[in-house]
Amino acid sequence: MDRLNYINSGNAAYINELYGAYQQDPESVDFGWQKFFEGFEFGQSADGAATGAAGSTPEHVLKEINVLNMIDGYRSRGHLFTKTNPVRERRQYFPGKELETFGLSDADLDTVFNAGVELGMGPAKLSDIRQMLEDTYCQTIGAEYKYMRNPIKVKWFEERMEPKRNTPNFTADEKKQMLNKLNQAVIFESFLGTKFLGQKRFSLEGAEALIPALNSVIVNGADLGIEEFTIGMAHRGRLNVLANIMEKSYKEIFAEFQGKNYDEDSSHGGDVKYHLGYSTDVATQSGKKVHLSLCPNPSHLETVDPVVEGLTRSKIDFKYNGDYNKIAPILIHGDASVAGQGIVYEVLQMEKLDGYRTGGTIHLVINNQIGFTTNYKDARSSTYCTDVAKTVLAPVFHVNGDDVEALAYVINLAMEYRQTFNGDVFIDILCYRRFGHNESDEPKFTQPVLYKAIEAHPNPLEIYKQKLIGEAVLDDAGAKKVETDFRAVLQKDLDESKSEDRFLESKPMFLGAWQGLHLATDKEVAATQDTAISEKELTEIGMKITELPKDKAFFKKIEKLFEDRRKMVTDTKIFDWAMGEQMAYGSLLKDGHPVRLSGEDVKRGTFSHRHAVLTLVDSEDEYTPLDTLDTEAKFSIYNSLLSEYGVLGFEYGYALANPNALTIWEAQFGDFLNGAQIIVDQYIASSETKWQRGNGLVLLLPHGFEGQGPEHSSARIERFMELCADNNIQVANVTTPANFFHMMRRQLKRDFRKPLVVFSPKSLLRHPACVSPMKDFTEGKFQELIDDNYVDAKKVKRVLFVSGKLYYELLDKQQLDKRKDVAIVRVEQLYPTPVVQMQKIKAKYSNATEFFWVQEEPENMGAWPYMLRKFRNNDLQLDVISRKESASTATGYAKQHTSQQLYIISKAFDAPVGKTTKEKVNATTAKMAHVAAD
Repeated sequence: MDRLNYINSGNAAYINELYGAYQQDPESVDFGWQKFFEGFEFGQSADGAATGAAGSTPEHVLKEINVLNMIDGYRSRGHLFTKTNPVRERRQYFPGKELETFGLSDADLDTVFNAGVELGMGPAKLSDIRQMLEDTYCQTIGAEYKYMRNPIKVKWFEERMEPKRNTPNFTADEKKQMLNKLNQAVIFESFLGTKFLGQKRFSLEGAEALIPALNSVIVNGADLGIEEFTIGMAHRGRLNVLANIMEKSYKEIFAEFQGKNYDEDSSHGGDVKYHLGYSTDVATQSGKKVHLSLCPNPSHLETVDPVVEGLTRSKIDFKYNGDYNKIAPILIHGDASVAGQGIVYEVLQMEKLDGYRTGGTIHLVINNQIGFTTNYKDARSSTYCTDVAKTVLAPVFHVNGDDVEALAYVINLAMEYRQTFNGDVFIDILCYRRFGHNESDEPKFTQPVLYKAIEAHPNPLEIYKQKLIGEAVLDDAGAKKVETDFRAVLQKDLDESKSEDRFLESKPMFLGAWQGLHLATDKEVAATQDTAISEKELTEIGMKITELPKDKAFFKKIEKLFEDRRKMVTDTKIFDWAMGEQMAYGSLLKDGHPVRLSGEDVKRGTFSHRHAVLTLVDSEDEYTPLDTLDTEAKFSIYNSLLSEYGVLGFEYGYALANPNALTIWEAQFGDFLNGAQIIVDQYIASSETKWQRGNGLVLLLPHGFEGQGPEHSSARIERFMELCADNNIQVANVTTPANFFHMMRRQLKRDFRKPLVVFSPKSLLRHPACVSPMKDFTEGKFQELIDDNYVDAKKVKRVLFVSGKLYYELLDKQQLDKRKDVAIVRVEQLYPTPVVQMQKIKAKYSNATEFFWVQEEPENMGAWPYMLRKFRNNDLQLDVISRKESASTATGYAKQHTSQQLYIISKAFDAPVGKTTKEKVNATTAKMAHVAAD
């Protein structure tokens, strides 16, 4: 490497000085230079050539340097001059790779250069050196790896690519196997196209080499120790992967095309066939069994990426005991999406982070050279669609999609690299899209020249058949038989699918870790769950997690904090929010349930309340109190990268793979969820309906109007409420530490899993009234609704339904004014809405004439739009007290916020609607403002 540092400088004087030192004492120079000058002198003695004038660098030495420069040039830029595009000429790049570029000429072609040692050739003619470089770096495989900063990895690639010249050398049997998989891929698409005219399938045509490549990496991966692959991909080619890699039956796929997968008695809404997932076990030729999981995916391209990574990490943690080499993720991208979707970058940044590493991902890019109708020149600024890979120094290979063997060779090389270094690898498959975006689309409207070339281009199967016939691996009759036999199989399955009326369905979701769990009935969702623990256990956990080791130095404030927490256990028997939260996690850990919490700044907590991980005062060492519990279950907490979209998708996948762990994602502020809305819409809210996939992920979203402006007030309750249907998710805005405790325990104590969205507090974390006595933990359970204990039901004229921290402000007003005629009822679980309990409240307060929903959020936001719809034909006759409707969640002016908040509170306790005077409202507001100021 030292030699190459001087190649571009043209520092002849230095080289001459170095050569002089070598002549006096060979050991005085670097070993690489020793070998270089040794070869040079050997060549000189053989030729009898003069070494040049005294004090000057011999001309041949300078030429040697130029040859080394050429070698480095091919290694660094050879990928720009490859034959990787099957349907059109590549763009031209300058400078090129002509000899003159490196200070050489045709006159040097027969000269022997010792620089050949660098390639493992020994001294060799320039013509042979150049040919070796052309074969390795400029054929149907392009390699980008020189930017990697680890010289060991760089050398690893060179030692594998250059001796083989990046030329595959498969046996005849291996070639026949590739032909068989390619035949399946091509004929399957052709068969669907002729039998189901006009139906969307998002075919793989033009990129069918993906199928033998995937098959090859599964076989090779199994030999390298892989026991499981998790795969994520968008819709293009999914049916082909399902059929010819995942081994989903052709009959079942044909039945889906015929609409026979619809069950009119099921509430399962389903999804289109090219979004569905599948899992199966396949056996390789060597007899190894490999489990394959293809995740279901919506049309939001690349959204599945973090889900696959999270699912993989979960299995690494709980199924493979931390062994990254037992399971590997494969992500199949599109060229336009991998370059254009920011989620790809977010996922790449997780690669080496402790909380998110998965041991490296194989990224396959189906490069159609076009988006929907957008040309690649309009879709990205970078040279390649894969240039995002360089941000994490992942190697990239560009492969001609017509060269099946080259693609299989490269994917096997990528798999070996992944197993050796546990890093990401990208493979850019240069191919084309035979038809438009879907089979009924007309691509010539926008790309007439490209599609004229595509129409004239033979498919990869025809190209490979001719290659194998030319190599005498098989004859024309044998090639035709492979095709006709497979068509017969497809026709037989199609005929059988037409004759069967039964409902065909994929393998059930509940396998492995999900055993014993099921999709819940409405009755089960509504049922209460015993979540209390004994006082003895509660005390033992509390004592353990509040004891700081004497041999470690902590900040004085931390020591005081934990001293106060310990007194909650030993003296007051009253827990605040932080203590209630820690007790929830500790009790689940003691029950054998792992707990994982990730998000931005979750170790300390955004509002400095949690302190689940303590940093020592004299070092960066950390101490985690929950790790001291006597349990095999692991507590994992990670401060995440500054990502919501990617991290939430990751945690969803993590929870999907292990329903026996409590998996939590916390937003720094609730409104930050805005950046992850796609995960909420496409997975959290709808996956059970679309794909029958349950999930127990918990979202903690800090929420509450406290004068922090429009960005940090609202977690957008209304967005979640509009997604609620069919008991798909749980939405809560709880007001006590004990209720939070029971809610979190309930997540794992039922025989089903539902996502839980918690609008967690900010100011309530330290509110003196927001505490719970120990008995509420040891005797209670989760309360969907909490009635008012301060009033006499017979005297109540008005009932206020409220959720979250506004309750405490209303309570202050109620107690300040000694109002016994207004009851405040807390709706702790917004969905599934406790309608029956709310109706019982109406019956209890039989003398009440007014029922209000009171919220801090503007009228067009919060829970009110949902409540209005929910109770529009109900005898509860709810009305609303709130901020007026607004385009923004909250004001940015502190005084205006205070005025609005006081108005809501005073309005809630004012005279009945219709009798309120403006003067009285103003007087009440002024009174409350005076109290607030005091």
